[in-house]
Amino acid sequence: MQEYERAVLEKYDIDVIGTRKTRGAILCETNLGLLLLKEVKGSEKRIPVLCGVYDFLQRQGYEKVDYILKTKEGECAARMEDGGVYVLKRWFQGRECDVRKPAELLSASGNLAKLHMVMRWPDGPVRETGLNGETGLNGETGLNGETKPAGKMKKSDLTEGLESEYLRHNRELSKVRKFVRSVSPKGEFEYAFLRCFDQMYQWGEAALQELMTSGCGKLLKESRRQGCMVHGEYNYHNILMIQGDYNYRKEPYRIATTNFEKFKSDVQVEDLYYFLRKVMEKHGWKVRLGDNMLNAYAAIRPLSEAEMEYLCVRFIYPEKFWKTADSYYRSNKAWVSSKNIEKLQTAIHQTEEKKRFLEEIFSFHL
Repeated sequence: MQEYERAVLEKYDIDVIGTRKTRGAILCETNLGLLLLKEVKGSEKRIPVLCGVYDFLQRQGYEKVDYILKTKEGECAARMEDGGVYVLKRWFQGRECDVRKPAELLSASGNLAKLHMVMRWPDGPVRETGLNGETGLNGETGLNGETKPAGKMKKSDLTEGLESEYLRHNRELSKVRKFVRSVSPKGEFEYAFLRCFDQMYQWGEAALQELMTSGCGKLLKESRRQGCMVHGEYNYHNILMIQGDYNYRKEPYRIATTNFEKFKSDVQVEDLYYFLRKVMEKHGWKVRLGDNMLNAYAAIRPLSEAEMEYLCVRFIYPEKFWKTADSYYRSNKAWVSSKNIEKLQTAIHQTEEKKRFLEEIFSFHL
């Protein structure tokens, strides 16, 4: 153990048996079990509220989470003299959800439904801090947990989030096309982008039109009234299949859900959209798998008509195409990475597969 690590861990009331490095953090064997020491990047304001969310989940009976341990002084984070800020979290012996195994994906879908059932906190810190659809706090929060309420929420914040996002993304796509047309000489990326632009832009316009005639704004307003929260980054990296707690052949998987740092107030099926989109991109938009994942979720937390409508709108938008174009525009355009070219080709290739997915699952026809 290095001296700096030791100095951080000495701020906690634990006995450290051993440590080892892992991805962006340090795993610690202690008298309290397996813990994870992680440096805080960016704002510290969310940490006390995040601690409150973890406490709330455990009080609701959802215990398999990486809650944050407090220091000897009762702080949510350890501050070092050099300005470094660290959190110590409970961790688990296990592995990430295997995206290649449908059984694990179905278990993870059911786990998300269970999580959403308890992530409703009408009078919780998310409302008090004005954390509505944002990744940062609008209120002022200290490390000891005091929170000052933020300003009153604007009506536009409730109804125009997705609309303004899609309008902005479509404008950005047009801007990228204008730039690509001016590039000389053009490379593989530029030619592929221009060939598929009209088709992809049509999908973007279709998503916006569906959104304008949908009840998504009302759904968002109702979700916030009920204090609905989302994980914010529910993907297979943050879903741990716990070792020793289940028998593969006879019992369901035991799952731990980790890394709630991007939690916020939002329509809860936004989590489901994000998770399902990531999986579908890996599986070529297989209708049967997607349908089974939706059913696994709905068997625990039934999906309303408005939520299915929301999911449909989200899937219509060509998210991967926009992200790839945005990445290209913000990068060194003199040299386009092979990874960006591959992502663009995948987005184009999967359009027909996603079209079939939307037709069969949501009865949407472009």
